[in-house]
Amino acid sequence: MRIRVSTAMTAAALLFAPASAFAGDYFWSGDWYLKVGAAGFAAPDYEGAKKYLFQVTPMISLGKAGSTVRFSSRNDNPSFALIDNGGFRAGATGKLVMSRDDGDSDDLKGLTPVKFGGELGAFAEAYPTDWLRVRGEVRHGIRSHDGIVADISADAFVDVRPDVRLSAGPRVTIASNDYMDTYYGVKPSQVAESGLDAFDPDGGIHSVGAGAAITWQVNEKIETSAFAEYKRLVGDAAKSSLVKERGDKNQFLIGLSATYRFDFTLP
Repeated sequence: MRIRVSTAMTAAALLFAPASAFAGDYFWSGDWYLKVGAAGFAAPDYEGAKKYLFQVTPMISLGKAGSTVRFSSRNDNPSFALIDNGGFRAGATGKLVMSRDDGDSDDLKGLTPVKFGGELGAFAEAYPTDWLRVRGEVRHGIRSHDGIVADISADAFVDVRPDVRLSAGPRVTIASNDYMDTYYGVKPSQVAESGLDAFDPDGGIHSVGAGAAITWQVNEKIETSAFAEYKRLVGDAAKSSLVKERGDKNQFLIGLSATYRFDFTLP
């Protein structure tokens, strides 16, 4: 099992508009929190791969004190709520997309490399009950791909102790033609070098699955979590010659994470 460390950190862009709040303070005035940490997990070499590797990625969360999110998942991409009334939140979100080429796996030899880039878009989440959160994200690729990706999830959660929470629920990912072509397409001109059959995928449902987590609030500053995810590629993602000939439709992920919260005040 190889080890990959992600050294690039996701930066959430905040719009510090000069508009004043009702109390006369600027938007950024007040108490804030910054959570920083890392997650280590075993996951496929690349999307659709059969082999696994250990990865380490940073975790960053920024928000205003007093507007603490009722529930969050490691699947949530960095986001900033422009609407937040407790039962419903919506705003901007973004995701860092790592590069992919034959240096990551020999399976990818002869295929077009995926460039380092990102995805930007919007999110919305709601709480139909006190123990259930439903969330959706829609993002457009930047540099890595020109496609659109939508993630939909639902998580039921329960506090078995004041400091321990269990959560689990289903996930669905939908992707456009451009995204599918970037990650699952094999051009006729690439057949000879890659050894794969040519494949021109269409957009649609990319994967379905489920995830679960145990979160322990060690103290008011430190939070740890153990998590596991299962994803099954469907549609043209599963039909791709890359997945059928060298990969696996069944994708698993398991890992641990820890974060530390810093509190600060802006004038």
